[in-house]
Amino acid sequence: MGKILYPLEYAVAWIMVGFHRILSAIGLPEASGVTWALSIVGLVIVIRIILIPLFVKQIKASRGMQLIQPEIQKIQKKYKGKTDPESRQAMTQETMALYKESGTNPLASCLPIILQAPIFFALFRVLNQYVRNSQPIGPLTRQLAEQADNSSLFGATLSSTFMHSTNINTKIITVVLIILMSATTFTTQRQLMMKNMPAAALDNPFAKQQKLLLYVLPLVFAISGVNFPIGVLLYWLTTNAWSMGQQFYVIRRMPAPGSPAEKAMLERKRKHGKVPAVEAATEGGTAVEPEQSAGQRQQPKRAPRGKRTPKSPNAGS
Repeated sequence: MGKILYPLEYAVAWIMVGFHRILSAIGLPEASGVTWALSIVGLVIVIRIILIPLFVKQIKASRGMQLIQPEIQKIQKKYKGKTDPESRQAMTQETMALYKESGTNPLASCLPIILQAPIFFALFRVLNQYVRNSQPIGPLTRQLAEQADNSSLFGATLSSTFMHSTNINTKIITVVLIILMSATTFTTQRQLMMKNMPAAALDNPFAKQQKLLLYVLPLVFAISGVNFPIGVLLYWLTTNAWSMGQQFYVIRRMPAPGSPAEKAMLERKRKHGKVPAVEAATEGGTAVEPEQSAGQRQQPKRAPRGKRTPKSPNAGS
């Protein structure tokens, strides 16, 4: 495991040391826990900028999966109770055809999480092994590793964990970070479901599973978080906050059709005069002619040929 992660551990150490040098150059104390904590935040920023294209795909894939759930349910209902190989294969083919037609890839919604997992564990090893034991790796020299290990953030070192520390500050900070991590994850998931999904897409098993995750994930954080160093929890919280803000921006700019976010976007455009009156009127499904502006002269309408009034013989005399 260590040999596989070593290139990532080296890259993590290189980015952290790079940000530490930049922050020290602008005046922050080299041995301060704040400087090393901000170096971890810098690591998150670099990783999340690299993953922006995948994050946008994740939002679209998750949105698409919920939008096509009614069609998937129809396919499942069609082959309900049929266990023969031909029926199972036909159901799979129809489902894959639906994914292809809608441009939805179920795996795309997991890509950012899958790609971040090795980086997450690489940071864990850098803090838990190299920093705690003052071992060098790449640009993280023995002196810098010892300095990072001795630095403290609100009285707790970045490599300390809830379970292996008797420091009360470490336990308090760990609990606070876990609560904030749970809150940001809950807000992010709820924002995706309640603002960027039409009501019809929320009444299906997939949506119910997503709702269940809202309450399960905080328990996962609480159980696993007590075993991670504070620096890793800080990384986790920062990436959650980044996801929440990035998702808010994407939903605001590219909302799902028929979702509350799309209605809010159209309302904002109407207030700024960016949506034509006809488009605004058709939102409810009925087109309405735009009103004439005040003072505009109404052009006379030509009467149909068969209904024209004949001229009087004396007219024009």
